[in-house]
Amino acid sequence: MFNAKQLIDENRILFAVPLKPLLGDRFQPTGFPSLGAAEYRTTSGRKLLVESAQSMANRLETTCWDSTTNSPVEDLTGISHVTVLRRGEFLTNSMLESHRINSPYLLEGKKDKSFLDAIKNDLGTLEQGPINRRRLAETLLKYDIGSLIHGVFLAKKELAGGRLRIARALSAFIEASGVEVAASGGVKNDHVNPSGDTKSGFGNVPFARDEYVAQHIVCYICIDIAQIRGYGLDERASELLILLSLYKIRKLLDGDLRLRTACDLEPIDRNSVFAIRPSDFALPNLSELANAVRKSINGCKSMMVQTQVTYEDDISNAKEKKNSGEDDDEQESGDN
Repeated sequence: MFNAKQLIDENRILFAVPLKPLLGDRFQPTGFPSLGAAEYRTTSGRKLLVESAQSMANRLETTCWDSTTNSPVEDLTGISHVTVLRRGEFLTNSMLESHRINSPYLLEGKKDKSFLDAIKNDLGTLEQGPINRRRLAETLLKYDIGSLIHGVFLAKKELAGGRLRIARALSAFIEASGVEVAASGGVKNDHVNPSGDTKSGFGNVPFARDEYVAQHIVCYICIDIAQIRGYGLDERASELLILLSLYKIRKLLDGDLRLRTACDLEPIDRNSVFAIRPSDFALPNLSELANAVRKSINGCKSMMVQTQVTYEDDISNAKEKKNSGEDDDEQESGDN
């Protein structure tokens, strides 16, 4: 069985995994409002951001979620996370929320403040003075272990004045080099009324489409072991964080890398994934990691809880609120 102890003294584990389109040569990169595709030049030529660190964090976490049961996958039974119910039905979970336990569905509910009160109680000694990172890490481990991997910013003033944050310990992005635009297009056909009012969705509508081709597509991944050691947690918990990170990476590479409709990628060689640091480390297969993770979770079960909260507040969109003449509540916000 794979043992994470061999990695605990490293500072970083770095991977650069070559990818290729599943079919053909073209792919569709991520796009940004008012920017489009993120192209840039370096000394090695023209490059393109295919998938951002923020999106990759969400995809890595999704590998651990079973949408059919609305719970973590079976391999990860026992890890800490927070489930939100609304009228007795599943609403969301800290593993699905962009800001994890800083989600408004966990902290901003007006009727159920049990989770906020529990966090405040556990972090009570951090209200003043320097942040005790070990105390913060132990609290995050207890309620939502993923926050120690993917980062969190507890921006609420009630929680140590909004000073509590953890950077990502596991980060990834996909980058392409030697890129060229593959311009194409098409027409949305209306066989009933080709000359109809296009503003209302009728008529034939031609459109342009930009995809890309690249000489190289690489998924870059970093596990910050030094940060994990710096939490000051029990050695068993530190090993679990490393194993969970490796498990997420392996599941992502073995699973679905269809990032968008026209961006379906796969590793060139998924069976031989070697780190570039430490250079002699090969990513174990999923079976080995699953066995190691299950054993590690069992060894840490006394440090973690599974929490349920309710969110019974009205859910209204911003436009409805503005039109009703209500004032927006002042809220803290932040990005992890």
